[in-house]
Order: sequence, then C-alpha cells, then structure tokens
Amino acid sequence: MSHHYSGPDFGFPHGDARLDLTDLYAFPKPEDVGKSILIMNVHPSAGLSPAGPTTDEPFLTEALYELKIDTDGDAVADIAYRMRFTSDKNGGQTGTLRRVQGTQAAGTGDGGQTIIEGAPVSTARDAHVTSTGDYRFFAGWRSDPFFFDTLGAVNNLQFTGVDYFADKDVCSIVLEVPNSALGSKKIGLWARTLDGASGKWMQADRGARPNQTPFLAGEQNAAYLSAEPADDARFIPVFAHALEHTGSYTQTEATRVAGILLPDVLHYDPTRPASYPDNGRALTDDVVDFFLPLLTNGKVTRDNVGPHTDLLTSFPYVGSPHKIRSAEGVAA
Repeated sequence: MSHHYSGPDFGFPHGDARLDLTDLYAFPKPEDVGKSILIMNVHPSAGLSPAGPTTDEPFLTEALYELKIDTDGDAVADIAYRMRFTSDKNGGQTGTLRRVQGTQAAGTGDGGQTIIEGAPVSTARDAHVTSTGDYRFFAGWRSDPFFFDTLGAVNNLQFTGVDYFADKDVCSIVLEVPNSALGSKKIGLWARTLDGASGKWMQADRGARPNQTPFLAGEQNAAYLSAEPADDARFIPVFAHALEHTGSYTQTEATRVAGILLPDVLHYDPTRPASYPDNGRALTDDVVDFFLPLLTNGKVTRDNVGPHTDLLTSFPYVGSPHKIRSAEGVAA
C-alpha cells in the first residue's frame, strides 16, 4: 500500500504518524520544461494499527524531512533538500527549506544553504505557497493522491475496487526546483524522515519506490527503514523470499525480480515525461497495477481503483484537504 504504515504491523515508524513517509513523486513542471516538481508526502490522516485518525498537527517539530538526490548513479546522495518545521505563537507551524551539496549531502544534519525560511504551513483548503527566486514551496495538509483498495489487500488480495484513500488526507511537502539545481540530466531520488526527539538524529523512514514495505517484517523492517539505498543489495534475499511465497517464484526468478525493486531509488530524467516505473512518478500513475503482477507473478494484475479527480493543474498540484484543520486547533 505504497509506504503508508511502514512501521511494524501496519503501524507507524517510531509510533508516530508524522514520521511516516507515504509517497514520493517527481515530474516535469507542466508549464515550464526548465523546472521539476518534487513531492514528498508524509503523515497519513488515518491509521490501521491502531485504527482511527491521527493527530491534526501536520509535522513533527523534532523531525527532519529530507529529499536525497544522487547525480552519479552510486545510490549515494550528492544533493539534499532539508525541511524543518517550528510552531509559531499562533499555534500554527512554519517551515524552513535548506539545500546542501557535496559530501555533506550524504550525511545527517539540518544545516545547509537556507532557500526559504518561515513559510506558513497550510491547514485549510487554501494553499499557502512561498516563492523565492526559481523556487516555490508548499507544506501542509492536502488530499492524499494515492489510490488503492487497502482493505482488499489485507484481505488476501481480494479486491473490491473500493479506494480506501478517496477521503483521506496527507501532509505534502511540494518543491518546485530548477532542473539546473538537480545536477546531471538523470538523477536518483529518495526521501527520508529523521527523528531528533532523543537529541540525536535517527532515520525513522525512507523510500522512493512505492509498495516496498510488504516484503518486510520484524527486525528486517527496522533494518530496512534505517538503511541507505547504497546498501540495499543485502535485502535482495529478503525480498526474494517474500516473492517466492506470494508469487510462487523459483528462487532464481525471485532473486531476479527482487533486483528490479532494489536499490530503493526513483530514477528521474527531467527532460522526459514522467511515467512510473521508467521515469519519475506522476500523481496519476497507477503504481499498484505495476506492483501487483510482480508481487503475485501475474496471478493478480489490478485492484480496479483509478486516480483521484481532485488534483490541481497548477502548484501545488495535490488537491485540497477533505478535513479543515484550524491553526488554533494545532498543538504547539
């Protein structure tokens, strides 16, 4: 189910929905071929374990939200965009965007060149957009663009075509960036969240390709979420074992398919149209219908759910939230 509920037993990483990475998108800006749109979605508005709504506070102020960019194909970050959020005196939140390049991009920290500071976080239908130079930035509650029959999935892949996410919200971080700031023509992209509540940054969640987490359980789940894409080859046997079980693959074929899914990096060339899994990911790409045949070795090919109709044609592209959350109701 994409990266929703990527913690143990369909829960949240570190037990906090605000640390849960749900989806990553990358596509050329429709109105300007010289720019790209990068969207990092986190914090599902509803959980499965425990079931029910999550907190209305959009982002964890003790967390770091990060986009990693590999420009030379080694699955190690050469550029990073880092987002942190703080509570303001009115009970809302503001965000700061920083950029770091070179060896520091592969490390951990909240430093870097400040691109945008004090950007208001949106909690209502109107999207507060902050612009500076060639950059545009949005952060806040939006309609979740992911579409999937989740309850059918947990019912042994017995799909009914009911979109679990049709009325759900998510917290979006949307960045419009000049292609010249992304390095080489073709890049590798992934996102991660880091928990700083203990006084030290700890990676809580990470990912790029959707639907990776069904392969992982227990200690393997924790190990995967805290790892780096450059080390993902060590998880090929874990993925292959799951594929043997779910798709009745031979060991050789399961290993081959696992190699398609790893490393967990989204490849993106901004000079070409977005189309998952070949190039980036558009908001309307049906990633589930790509994933299900791999998971089941062709036995299940679709979940009969299609893209949402509330997407916007302009920045920030993700639709307005279903629930209005006033800033006064957000905990400081």
